[in-house]
Amino acid sequence: MTELTHLTIAEARDGLQAKTFSATELAQAHVDAIEKAKDLNAYLTPSPEQAQAIREKTFAMAKASDEKIAKGEGRPLEGIPLGIKDLFCTEGVVSTAGSKILGNFTPPYESTVTRNLWNDGAVMLGKLNMDEFAMGSSNETSAYGPVVSPWLRGNTDPHEAARTLHSAAVNLKMFGSLSAAAEGGAFTNLLVPGGSSGGSAAAVAAHLCLGATATDTGGSIRQPAAFTGTVGIKPTYGRVSRWGTVAFASSLDQAGPITRTVRDSAIMLRSMASPDPKDTTCVDLPVPDFEAAISRGVKGLKIGIPKEYRIDGMSPEIEGLWHQGAEWLRAAGAEIVEVSLPHTKYALPAYYIVAPAEASSNLARYDGVRYGLRENGRDIVDLYEKSRAAGFGREVKRRIMIGTYVLSAGYYDAYYVRAQKLRTLIKRDFEEVYAQGVHAILTPATPSSAFGIGEKGSGDPVEMYLNDIFTVTVNMAGLPGIAVPAGLDAQGLPLGLQLIGRAFDEETLFAAGQVIEDSAGRIKLPQAWWA
Repeated sequence: MTELTHLTIAEARDGLQAKTFSATELAQAHVDAIEKAKDLNAYLTPSPEQAQAIREKTFAMAKASDEKIAKGEGRPLEGIPLGIKDLFCTEGVVSTAGSKILGNFTPPYESTVTRNLWNDGAVMLGKLNMDEFAMGSSNETSAYGPVVSPWLRGNTDPHEAARTLHSAAVNLKMFGSLSAAAEGGAFTNLLVPGGSSGGSAAAVAAHLCLGATATDTGGSIRQPAAFTGTVGIKPTYGRVSRWGTVAFASSLDQAGPITRTVRDSAIMLRSMASPDPKDTTCVDLPVPDFEAAISRGVKGLKIGIPKEYRIDGMSPEIEGLWHQGAEWLRAAGAEIVEVSLPHTKYALPAYYIVAPAEASSNLARYDGVRYGLRENGRDIVDLYEKSRAAGFGREVKRRIMIGTYVLSAGYYDAYYVRAQKLRTLIKRDFEEVYAQGVHAILTPATPSSAFGIGEKGSGDPVEMYLNDIFTVTVNMAGLPGIAVPAGLDAQGLPLGLQLIGRAFDEETLFAAGQVIEDSAGRIKLPQAWWA
């Protein structure tokens, strides 16, 4: 029998229903794997008391699933162990958003997404590390240290990497910051898993959960999925409730799953999505049977190739994979056409005005008064300043300052209003393409494969922001997008392709994504060199 942690969600679902193994056994296998993989830093490690409480919760949920299965009352995700990105509030379990300022925040309520998952029988394994407040493309901005990708470059000795990984974990605790540890050479040859959902992607790729929740504001599901050989879908804005999810940029944030297969992604999204009166941006539409859509195929569909995505300096490997993906879809019966999205070149700068502006507003609530970290001050203003200075990391402070600047008197019209006008034009570009009969658009997911920890962003932050170049348009337009692993580069690292769909037509993305997965073959995930 396949090792329990190496099953897909679909395989585990079938095995549980057939009583080949129990939900408790499945949970235990993953708990053991998590313990061995602590140095990857994918799961946040709370206090010993919190860790014990989480484990008790895990096995209580698994036991309840076994009882449901024994009675023939199994639900869609009965007994399936999942990791939860720490942006989702979980009742009674510390939820930090990867930030020191929320280090002691224990929500008295459950997010709609996690409540939906628990109602469908899923089992929580723990909270997953992430870039602080979801601001990052590498999972290096977390207040709790970077997540390490389970992937290695082809010329890296796995035994040496394992020693380096352990040394990095020790050095991070010793130095107390990523920059100091990186300067000490602690992360040599270790790769980022992408961000902000780096913990989610790394945990799925390293077999530390069968699937994970994630969020995507500018590519934070699709980019880490592409970096780790996993599947990640960002649904249409409004498909999944944002209630109980810590806000970064409210008009851009959207939750979705990261899994090992397209089918698993469809299974998870159906449980995550629902109408929700607590979120006024969440649409009141029935949730389709996404899993049924994967067998549709793409015969008769028109797939667009946007010429504006052929950027200067694009890697020949990325270009070649993009061409190969188009040929796979053509061979499956799709018509491939060139399309134009003329305002694409403005998407990244417009995004990095809109997103920080909304972040500046959303993060104003963290003041040291109502909840979270509080530093003593001479007066209320001094308390605000000291609490926010101590609680927020460097990247979060940078984006708050940018956002406050573009919203300030004298600059609001020049920056924020113009960015919103460009956003409208970007959305219109997509609408015009889809009005011509195009069903989906195929692009690369990322401009490169995963890079080394500490390799980017230490000087010019724009170098890091450029990782989002292929993904931010989807968020600006509120459309669905899926990243599917499609091959390996010369270093043996995963590369992904992205499909962008019409609003609320995730079904076509799952159908086309399945064609790519079948054509490329399942990417073999890394061996446990870190254990």
